[in-house]
Amino acid sequence: MIAGIDLATLWAFIIAFAVFVYVVMDGFDLGLGMLFPLFPAKADRDVMMNSVAPVWDGNETWLVLGGGGLMAAFPLAYAVLMPALYTPMIAMLIGLVFRGVAFEFRWRTTAARNRWDIAFAGGSLLATLAQGVALGAILQGVHVEGRHYAGGWWDWLSPFSLLTGVALVIGYSLLGATWLILKTEGALREKAYRLSWGLLFAMLAAIALVSIATPFLSIQYAQRWFAWPNVALAAPVPIAVAAVTALLIRSLGQKQDSRPFFLALALFALSYAGLGISMYPFIVPQSITIWQAAAPQNSQIFMLVGVAGLVPLILGYTGWAYWVFRGKVRAGSGYH
Repeated sequence: MIAGIDLATLWAFIIAFAVFVYVVMDGFDLGLGMLFPLFPAKADRDVMMNSVAPVWDGNETWLVLGGGGLMAAFPLAYAVLMPALYTPMIAMLIGLVFRGVAFEFRWRTTAARNRWDIAFAGGSLLATLAQGVALGAILQGVHVEGRHYAGGWWDWLSPFSLLTGVALVIGYSLLGATWLILKTEGALREKAYRLSWGLLFAMLAAIALVSIATPFLSIQYAQRWFAWPNVALAAPVPIAVAAVTALLIRSLGQKQDSRPFFLALALFALSYAGLGISMYPFIVPQSITIWQAAAPQNSQIFMLVGVAGLVPLILGYTGWAYWVFRGKVRAGSGYH
């Protein structure tokens, strides 16, 4: 602790922030890919890809920052969690590779475009499902003995982790649909409105199911949610979810362009806040706290100097990119 600042808590916040920004930045991109099969027309698919073409390849920066920060700031947690999540992490990377390659190659060929479209949609689905399954595997807890992962190869696979995987697929798809509302027009935009209605109610059902199931994973989750004083922090979350949902339904009903996307992001933010309330102060749920996993203080300070300069730079560049390429994307024009 320096000048009253708990470095472990600060680094936990930095990593949580990086992961959330990745969800915000790459979630609608992955959702767009998963919606690809529902838009068979080439012109529609070209517009969809052009809507994210200027910004998509910078989104993974935040994933690297989150993963690299975890390894550097909390090496014990990294050493425990990675062996527990090898399979979903490898699946996620394979999905991101397929999506990234397909994104560029589909513009370079005519005969094989359908195959690259399948790779783009399949890679997006695989990466999203793997991320959701990994989240569920972390929440349900991993078997730790001493300072090592002591579980099996398939411990990550469970009904709960599959539930969180499907929930994330639905959530990212909603972000993708509302992004299309924001960035497109005409028949494509109208179809995105129709998809958003169904995806919104599916996401609410997924949030409810995950919220109901989580307290049954461990008594500690139930205590954090329902015992005083934690209940004072947890209770406003479902109330805020209901309020944001009402605003989102209203904005879709009035066919507003920008609000549905940002309100969908608000639903993700509230879900993320609920996740933080459930886990804190554990970085490996029920096993290792952020203080037990933290790197030496000198290492944390050294890395903090770099992050203090790097994060504002990335945020500034990202904000500039979105500003330059703001506005609607129309057929026959775009990045490619």
